[in-house]
Amino acid sequence: MKNDVFQKLIYQLVSNFLVFPIYKFVFKGHLIGRENIPQKDSFIMVSNHGSLLDPPFLGHALGRNISFMAKAELFKIPFLGFVIKSCGAYPVKRGIADKNTIKIACTKLSNNKSIGIFIDGTRQKNGRVNKPKQGAALLAFKNQKLLLPVAIVNSHRLLRFKFCIPFFSKIVIKVGKPVQPPQSSSRNDLNSVTMHLQDDINNLIG
Repeated sequence: MKNDVFQKLIYQLVSNFLVFPIYKFVFKGHLIGRENIPQKDSFIMVSNHGSLLDPPFLGHALGRNISFMAKAELFKIPFLGFVIKSCGAYPVKRGIADKNTIKIACTKLSNNKSIGIFIDGTRQKNGRVNKPKQGAALLAFKNQKLLLPVAIVNSHRLLRFKFCIPFFSKIVIKVGKPVQPPQSSSRNDLNSVTMHLQDDINNLIG
């Protein structure tokens, strides 16, 4: 219990005093679709992925402490490792079936804590969903949780230069309507929901 309170305090401090000024004043962050965010039960947030700053930006904008699966290497990066860990992220080993990671995700959901998954599994140069994985749909079925499609626009091009002058892109986060979990764990049902999420997110991006 004390650990949960401490974690919540650290999250609030990092979100309000570190993430907020960068999100709001540097990148002019703006949220659309707040009314679609479930308020009572936990959920699985599914998003595109363009930048290492996506997890803290998304967690802050949605106003929920969302735990993200993040590749293990990120936790070794000074400062960034501290930020993502403070925001509830947990490591996943890329390229292997990490049963412990899945167990952690299921435990968080059963304790009414929301998790976030980048559906492509890695950053995409064009900022869109290109090759979605079925992991989010499978977790939704196993835990019977809603899937929340979210698009983070422009995160793949946060900083641009024109005549050697830096320009910061405006970040817009769009929240779609929740998607029901698959009816079964069959390949067809998992694929159907995954394609639905891909279409929802890419349509939000525009």
